[in-house]
Amino acid sequence: MAEIVLGIWTTHGPTLSSSPEEWLLRLPADQQRNDHPFRGGTYDFASLVRLREHENFGARATLEERRRRASLCRAAIEKVADIFAAARIDVAVIFGNDQREIFLEDLTPALTVFNGPVIWNEPSSDDQAAKAPPGIHASERGHKPPRYTEYPGHPELANCIIRQAVAEEFDVACSSKLPQHPGNWHSGIGHAFGFIYRQIMRDQPVPNVPLFTNTFFPPNQPPAHRCFQFGQAVGRAIRSWQSDARVAVIGSGGMSHFVIDEDFDRLIIDAIQMRDEERLCAIGEDYFQSGTSEIKNWVGAAGCLFDTGLSGDLIDYVPCYRSQAGTGTANGWITWNVQGARDVG
Repeated sequence: MAEIVLGIWTTHGPTLSSSPEEWLLRLPADQQRNDHPFRGGTYDFASLVRLREHENFGARATLEERRRRASLCRAAIEKVADIFAAARIDVAVIFGNDQREIFLEDLTPALTVFNGPVIWNEPSSDDQAAKAPPGIHASERGHKPPRYTEYPGHPELANCIIRQAVAEEFDVACSSKLPQHPGNWHSGIGHAFGFIYRQIMRDQPVPNVPLFTNTFFPPNQPPAHRCFQFGQAVGRAIRSWQSDARVAVIGSGGMSHFVIDEDFDRLIIDAIQMRDEERLCAIGEDYFQSGTSEIKNWVGAAGCLFDTGLSGDLIDYVPCYRSQAGTGTANGWITWNVQGARDVG
């Protein structure tokens, strides 16, 4: 039987793939938006500044501080990549999300398993770069290769996951070929997966199965408890697979953004470290909105990994602020393996 030997939870946001100076390219979008979700409410930028004035985010968003935090992020990524390399992984299963990269308004499945043999990616054209949201193109070097590149999928394991999910009454979509979307701002596999290939697998990706969860777009976002249950089904599929492969399970997304909430992030980290299924699954949907919704990819991976004997610890947690309103992207990394994170890498 296949064995899950490594679990990774990692963020993948633009602060990890752009310079501290470039973080501010996102600031105009923060200032113009009038519906920032935060702790069950929605706020414009000025309201957030007033609401959180006592937290002194301006001091946490200076260039010097941004550079310090960027350095911490880079060190954490390198440590996680070292742990991945040391684990000698044969196949990876990646829980990620899509942001109108693969699935557009004409069709947005709640859960999708990619079961094709080829996963491709390519840099943006000039036209696509012009259509990208503010500050996003500057970070694409962290999740897009410099030229058209193909990566190996794993149809056998993917189909095993699909059969298990259907048997457990998950109506999953499946895709064996990444679509071409002429005129879209993006082409190729989404950033949640490209980040893993480039920065965690260091451009040498093992065969892998991308699992897409619609975390972002109403009305068919699976709730946290359903993401966890899907992860459990994925784990059962992996363990039933007739193979001697060493498997890594990766949750790619989060943490809180575009309004950072350190208390909420710590709740997630603590629940994972304590294997607290009840706590993870009880979080209301009003917290899982905007970029923070990507934490559901962590929840799915938790559903898979809680049923293993793996252990480990937090590598680091680094909230990366870009404004006095507390906007930015919080970053975090947890790894679990046989020895425990402290003994590897």
